Amino acid sequence: MHQGRKKLADVITEQLESMILDGSLLAGQKLPPERELAAQFEVSRPSLREAIGNLQARGLIERKQGGGTYVSRDINAAVMDPLMALISRRPETQFDLLEFRHALEGMSAYYAALRGQPEDYSALEEALAKLPSEGSSQSLRDLAEGLGQFYLTMAKASHNMVLLHVMRTMQSMLVDNIERNLTILSKHVDVNDNLAAQRKTIVAAIAKRDPEAARQACNDHLAYIEHTLLSINQRDSRVQRALRRLES
Repeated sequence: MHQGRKKLADVITEQLESMILDGSLLAGQKLPPERELAAQFEVSRPSLREAIGNLQARGLIERKQGGGTYVSRDINAAVMDPLMALISRRPETQFDLLEFRHALEGMSAYYAALRGQPEDYSALEEALAKLPSEGSSQSLRDLAEGLGQFYLTMAKASHNMVLLHVMRTMQSMLVDNIERNLTILSKHVDVNDNLAAQRKTIVAAIAKRDPEAARQACNDHLAYIEHTLLSINQRDSRVQRALRRLES
């Protein structure tokens, strides 16, 4: 057998892997029936079955008896890393995570502007439009999850598979961090309006295909959050000290 030529099943395996990597197939998503997939890839069903078997052996796909084939829910297993869980629960690590978000989201914005496509920009606009408005019946958790999706959409627009994977594996942790921040920030006048305007600036810079402006807008947004949180913490601690003096 000629070594330079790949087996058909291996080619299909790579194509399915790419679909999982780029987010076309998501964790927990059910795959189309074999017949449809075979037609989509223009291959025989035995070749397709072999490719799915390859993915199953790697833990990327799981079969449910009588219920079809699914992308594994544990595909982002790093989210469940006990150390990550510990970090996400500690209040003192929240600013560390904000600092890390400068790198993660700034890079996403930079590369989204550099090589994003019109459909990526539309997806970003749509993710922004779906965010609950101030005063709506939806909770801060809903807003945090919507923002998590917004940043994930930005990572997809970067067309960098490593960046997208890191963002996916940290999704739960990022959403928790966003919710914690919003819980404090939402009690203060004008902050929500400023945050919403900053997000629009990020998307506008990406759509203009200006990588440096997109990264700067992202960093300015996070720096504003950091500065505001620190100001609130300092003010609250002063109030607490004053109350303790009054009570003594």
